[in-house]
Amino acid sequence: MSVRKLKPITPGQRFRVVNGFDAITTDKPEKSLLAPKKRTGGRNSQGKMTIRYVGGGHKKRYRIIDFKRDKQGVPATVASIEYDPNRTAFIALVNYQDGEKRYVIAQNGLQVGQNIVSGSNVAPEIGNAMPLSDIPLGTIISCIELRPGQGAVMARSAGSFAQLMARDGKFATVKLPSGEVRMILATCMATIGAVSNSDHQLIVGGKAGRTRWLGRRPRTRPVAMNPVDHPMGGGEGRSSGGHPRSRKGLPAKGYRTRSKTKSSNKYIVERRKK
Repeated sequence: MSVRKLKPITPGQRFRVVNGFDAITTDKPEKSLLAPKKRTGGRNSQGKMTIRYVGGGHKKRYRIIDFKRDKQGVPATVASIEYDPNRTAFIALVNYQDGEKRYVIAQNGLQVGQNIVSGSNVAPEIGNAMPLSDIPLGTIISCIELRPGQGAVMARSAGSFAQLMARDGKFATVKLPSGEVRMILATCMATIGAVSNSDHQLIVGGKAGRTRWLGRRPRTRPVAMNPVDHPMGGGEGRSSGGHPRSRKGLPAKGYRTRSKTKSSNKYIVERRKK
């Protein structure tokens, strides 16, 4: 895991920091695990813009990822670590002993040739997936389910990880990447280790065009809008926007928008820090 700072031979490369891609072992994806990915440009079925600041970008194909890790007890060998344009983390192509191939989220330290397995009563080693009830306390985990059989939904982006804190009855207490401490059913699956590509946060685009390649259009500052477009718009000259708030008027920067009657509130032991 490393990043490279480019020499400023052009204005766009002056501040650019790129990923070293040291962990990547191949640049050709597995064809059987690719699916087409259609772009909407932020438009709905009527052709009307429903999402702002979306459009353009390089053509991509979706990599079908196994988030469920439901092939239990069958060992698999890591064939390659690959780049995925649809996510910040790297992915690993694994070959199961019965001949099936799947993509999984690659954990930090996962090597080509390494064997991984999912299921109960497996060793708590990097890349192995197992229920929270079988994982030793204090272990760094990622790709966590919220409901049994749902597939991983938490701690999936580059460099993120959670920590198993305690177990009580049928629930396990997990400290999430946001700092929130919550209870999750101990029958839910999680993968041992932190997610790969932890240097992703150090990458600097260097120019506006690189953001356009990712499919993101320029974002208009609310202060520069008119009052009809945003609560922070309007005013003579360079007036400040008043209280920071969203387009719909909800206060930003610290205002809590989570419902007090949400059914999952009882599972949250400690709220995330501001």
